[in-house]
Amino acid sequence: MPDRSGQQIGHYRLTRLLGHGGFADVYLGEHIYLGTCAAIKILDTRLSPDEIEHFRQEARLIAQLEHPHIVRVLDFGVEDDMPFLVMSYAPHGSLRQRYPKGSRLPAGLVVTLVKQIASALHFAHQARLIHRDIKPENILLGRNDEVLLSDFGLAIVSQSSSHNQLRDVSGTIAYMAPEQARGKPQAASDQYALAIMAYEWLSGRRPFNGTYEELVVQHAFTRPTSLSEGAPAITPALEAIIMRALEKEPHLRFSSVQDFARTLEETYLAEKNITLLPSLSASEPTLPPVPAIATLPLPGEHAPATEPGSGNVIYAVAWSPDKRRFACGGRERTIQVRGATTGDSTLLYKEHVGSVTSITWSPDGRWIASASLDRTIHIWNSSTGQCQAIYSGHAGMVMALAWSPDSQYLASASNGPDNHVHIWDAHSGQLQLRYPGHSHWVRAIAWSPNGKVIASGAWHDIHIWDCQSGKKLFSYRGHPSWVRAIHWSSQGTRIASAGEDNTVQVWEPLNKGHLLCQYRGHSNWIGSVLWSPDCAWIASASKDQQVHIWDASTASNASVHQVRPSSAYAITWLADSTHVVSANGNGSVQVWQIKNDPH
Repeated sequence: MPDRSGQQIGHYRLTRLLGHGGFADVYLGEHIYLGTCAAIKILDTRLSPDEIEHFRQEARLIAQLEHPHIVRVLDFGVEDDMPFLVMSYAPHGSLRQRYPKGSRLPAGLVVTLVKQIASALHFAHQARLIHRDIKPENILLGRNDEVLLSDFGLAIVSQSSSHNQLRDVSGTIAYMAPEQARGKPQAASDQYALAIMAYEWLSGRRPFNGTYEELVVQHAFTRPTSLSEGAPAITPALEAIIMRALEKEPHLRFSSVQDFARTLEETYLAEKNITLLPSLSASEPTLPPVPAIATLPLPGEHAPATEPGSGNVIYAVAWSPDKRRFACGGRERTIQVRGATTGDSTLLYKEHVGSVTSITWSPDGRWIASASLDRTIHIWNSSTGQCQAIYSGHAGMVMALAWSPDSQYLASASNGPDNHVHIWDAHSGQLQLRYPGHSHWVRAIAWSPNGKVIASGAWHDIHIWDCQSGKKLFSYRGHPSWVRAIHWSSQGTRIASAGEDNTVQVWEPLNKGHLLCQYRGHSNWIGSVLWSPDCAWIASASKDQQVHIWDASTASNASVHQVRPSSAYAITWLADSTHVVSANGNGSVQVWQIKNDPH
């Protein structure tokens, strides 16, 4: 395109050329009446009348994106069949100019950049808009160095033109998800591109390089090399999060770009022992909440984790088998054992050197197993705090822990590279068996009541396998996404499983996975599911900050109970099968009573 400096377009005089892209030029413009500055983007194409109307429709959608991390579209128009957009001016250039190719950024800065960009993308995705062209050149810096995502929808507009030819592919294909290269972009494609940028900022190099054709093939079939090769300071947990967002299949990535950014931030801050204030869910409950019949604040606790200045952020909570105590731990590396009715601290365990991520109590009540960001699992006496064994066989952050019914063995899994479930002796720490059947991380483990088989859940499948031989017996594939919770009925004939599809499914492992019923009352992913002792009810706890209690036979007669916002909580049934108790990460215990008769 010829240099248009000095010309007038719309109400703006073009003062100088700011940049040239594959399908547009950007000028600094001055309003001829107001004297204000703006960025004028002129598309390098002439449109037919039908295409002009399509452009106007797209521009109206883009102009409605009012977000602190999105460049505002102030005006749009067409002159001489040539479309243009008027946008707010970002005076500090792009992230590519600030951090040229080869730059390696500190992990904390990368987390901050990803968080701001993801916030803008999530906002657009909720408006059913996909960016399609996420790359450092399209991330601008505002007057206060805030991140501003630009070129929203321009790729859509330009590609809609019959006159347009694909250009600037070297700068775009390097960040393009496999499905987008096949002409089927979706919201997860923007997440993939953002993960490519995070990988590049952390390591100083993009995961894939080559010609256009070579890059298409690499995106589709080649696994990125480990980040540790270019950035040895990056922990396995952070690398695993980036790699999940870079999965070839969109459904294997995080459920949203916001979940990707949130998980990255939570993991980074936990490793640095920095408090992260949890955000409240904006989703509405599907049923009116029922207040707890009792809420017991724990004496001596810090302020709730949702308030500024909070103390220890709780990541994990576990009940003792007799329901008289619970253990909780998190950011401060210390696990507290507390009385359920008094809230008094009865024991402190301080042997972990990283934030506590998982806790589970042995069925006989004598032992507690706790996992940490240091990738170790400790077995210690629940009365004295004496450490019995330490297991360090995992290469990543431990994602799941489960005791055998006889309290002799532990099954565990991590987000390390092997996707194996480990079975090991809880008192000696000696590995007994590795189960290699899963192709993705295992997020949930449950022993059968007779202790002979294990159910382990990963991405969209649950394996039932013999814990002596490691032989897979059956696979259940009812969930279309990650499985996060599994619980056997007391007879061992039914399983309740739940996950990121927001459903709980009740099925028969001994009858080829026959589905009995499905509960859909939650509005977010479900992290805990529990049969009542008499197997008449199921309680499920979700990220929507609610506990639902419902008929296990029909998935009906549900009651909804609001949990105070917290970073983690654990639910348990009392022996009478009519009361559910929740220990919450904000320092309280809530009790609910079942009033309906399921039969």
